[in-house]
Amino acid sequence: MSLQERAGIAGARRVVVKVGSSSISGENAEKIQPIVEALAEAHARGTEVVLVSSGAIATGMPFLLLDSRPSDLATQQAAAAVGQNVLIYRYQAALRPFEIVAGQVLLTAGDLENATHRSNARRAMERLLGLRILPIVNENDTVATHEIRFGDNDRLAALVAQLIGADALVLLSDIESLYTRPPAEPGARPIHSVEYGDDLAGYEFGSVVVNSVGTGGAATKVSAAKLASAAGVAVLVTSADLVFEALRGEDVGTWFAPNPEPAAPVGTAPVRVDAR
Repeated sequence: MSLQERAGIAGARRVVVKVGSSSISGENAEKIQPIVEALAEAHARGTEVVLVSSGAIATGMPFLLLDSRPSDLATQQAAAAVGQNVLIYRYQAALRPFEIVAGQVLLTAGDLENATHRSNARRAMERLLGLRILPIVNENDTVATHEIRFGDNDRLAALVAQLIGADALVLLSDIESLYTRPPAEPGARPIHSVEYGDDLAGYEFGSVVVNSVGTGGAATKVSAAKLASAAGVAVLVTSADLVFEALRGEDVGTWFAPNPEPAAPVGTAPVRVDAR
């Protein structure tokens, strides 16, 4: 199903939701609960929900007595190994009252570049969804290297949405919507919607890391939204605090309309991991 407007998210067959490290780690760890409640509400409507969650490294940092995100690969891998375990435990604890079971899916860029691995990943996720399990996807930071990383989980979420033929991708951020320039600057205006093929060259999207634990920013969300929408997946970018409104199809965030004529049906085309 190709969604043409936000309201369609409420009745979507399959939705991918991505949440960033800054929204669910550190002082914001308590936000896991309302995010899960919104996912459970959509799940109860019959929507198949996949969560792409960052936060393994950020969640593991306190257990390694680290005050900031490590810069060397080995320590990042160690923090991810500890943090991924804790992160999934927190999600499952929040899901338990709704009698929803989480399934952990860890991917590397190589998994989506290799046809066999890609097929296996798609089949596993289809089976999880068929069993009414809620897949929680993250990059496999413990084995990923700088050379074969997705780069950010916004892009991973776009690729997962394409892989499983999602109707919509919801990218949760720290701000309510995208802006024509960094929102703190004079003249910045919120972007309500982007039609497929619209020229965004006149807008200024910040591309730097916006916090000490994450690797994303407005530019990565725009890039991921364009990648997913080109494949026929509708995209909504909004704040994690508005996750209920987003999944209910309310008029929030920045909407990216999907390509009405994607090159191949969503979920059947090879995933372009190197697409930027």
